[in-house]
Amino acid sequence: MTTIYIDADACPVKEEAILVAGRNGADVLVVSNGGIRPYRDDHVKMIYVPDGLDVADDWIAERIGPGDICITTDIPLASRCVKAGGLVLKPNGEALTDANIGAVLATRNLMTDLREQGAVQSRHASFGARERSNFKQALERVLRQLR
Repeated sequence: MTTIYIDADACPVKEEAILVAGRNGADVLVVSNGGIRPYRDDHVKMIYVPDGLDVADDWIAERIGPGDICITTDIPLASRCVKAGGLVLKPNGEALTDANIGAVLATRNLMTDLREQGAVQSRHASFGARERSNFKQALERVLRQLR
């Protein structure tokens, strides 16, 4: 049985993930350090971890395994999940796998260094209906492949 781990504190697609998971019979663990309303779906479990740097990430990385999915924008967490055999989807539907996680992590680290030096400024892309739709389609596709 597939378990979907949602790195929930900054995840914009929690509702979409829960909806798609329910249609596909997957369990969902919504992991956060609080402040998120509980869900009443039987296949959704709220996991509240203590405050602290990377506590939710550590909780997920210690439990995810082959056939499980993590939804996150946190690239270091994604790398840990992929190494543990899990699948990772970003909220825009982009899959992070063995084939691309190294390059994505290297780019993330480079951009962090450049921002710290003041060489570039952060710019967040807009997130709307198209990205939500892409995410739902990607999650649906991954869950069907895992069945």
